[in-house]
Amino acid sequence: MGRQLRQWLRARPLAGDALLTVGLVLGEALFTLLSPREFWPRSLPEALGWSLLCASPVLLRRIAPWPAVLAALASLALPVVIEVVPATQGLTLVVLTYTVAACQPIRPALATAVALWVPVAVLAPLLPTEGLPQVGAAYVVANNLLVGIVSFSVGRTVHARRSTTAALRERARVAEANQRALAEQAVADERRRIARELHDVVAHHVSVMGVLATGVRRVLPRDPKAADEAVATIEETSRATLRELRRLLDVLRTEAEPAADLAPQPGLAGIEMLVEQVREAGLPVTFAVTGTPGPVEQGVALTVYRIVQEALTNALKHAGRATAQVHVSYPGDAVEVEITDTGRGPSPDRQRVGHGLVGMRERVALYGGVLRTGARAGGGYRVYARIPVEPLPETRFAAP
Repeated sequence: MGRQLRQWLRARPLAGDALLTVGLVLGEALFTLLSPREFWPRSLPEALGWSLLCASPVLLRRIAPWPAVLAALASLALPVVIEVVPATQGLTLVVLTYTVAACQPIRPALATAVALWVPVAVLAPLLPTEGLPQVGAAYVVANNLLVGIVSFSVGRTVHARRSTTAALRERARVAEANQRALAEQAVADERRRIARELHDVVAHHVSVMGVLATGVRRVLPRDPKAADEAVATIEETSRATLRELRRLLDVLRTEAEPAADLAPQPGLAGIEMLVEQVREAGLPVTFAVTGTPGPVEQGVALTVYRIVQEALTNALKHAGRATAQVHVSYPGDAVEVEITDTGRGPSPDRQRVGHGLVGMRERVALYGGVLRTGARAGGGYRVYARIPVEPLPETRFAAP
């Protein structure tokens, strides 16, 4: 109930200040009624009217703070006219000092406090004090200044707490936004990685099976032995595809690391087997290696393998009657791979820009490499990639 009331008052500041104004007037009326009769004003309704007038600036303290301050300063002249100091006048000055100190910057807040309380300190010793204990003027001045300083200090403390809370909330909001952006980026990167793996595995093996199936249909009537060998290759390729898909699905379904018995990712050593598989599918491919292969990171080796796989798959699907060449070289500080074919090349309306090319570019860019693809001058298509490599640290074992 209390929380709902606070929220309702925050949403309606004018209503809250109206209640505070009425509370100040009623408090003075209650204090007057509880005091001895000889201390009552000559006309109680008239005194309540002046009390309401002095408390009225509180009604404007949040919606119009500066007019409220000017109205409070104007009310300081009332004791000279009516020779009575309403209690709500001092309380109004306290509320306004607190409000300005809590809501405004330090300079205007300090100037407002000085403008409100210096006149009070000057005029207070000059007011009539009948019925009150006889105190010195210095005490009256010090008392008023102390009230003003306390009101200002409390307001500045609240201002500092609000500023700190706002800064912490903004910092938390920024941190949450950054965390959300990082999470979304990680999800997007993982999706692209999975898409690359699925495309590389499925597109290559399915293309090989499709070409072999076409060949089986053509040669089955006249060469059953060759057709049987092609069907065996289709069977082996389909099993390899299922193994790769099952491995990827296991990674997707579990949050833990993949099982240790899963097959390792292919690398440079698997290129020769890949070339042989494509050669059996009907595309004559030659394979050459230049230089001495050194230790290469597993990610770089997988990238080179996937580039060769994608290029040969495209050649198998689009080159027609052609031959292909795969050349891997090790100049020392990089791994270079070049795949060319003598096929018909890309048609003007189809430049071989698809998921495979995008995946190759992403893989090469991940390691700071260079990828060039396009039609050859003499016909056919060329894929070239150069990936810089860093020498792997040598592993040394101490003698037992």
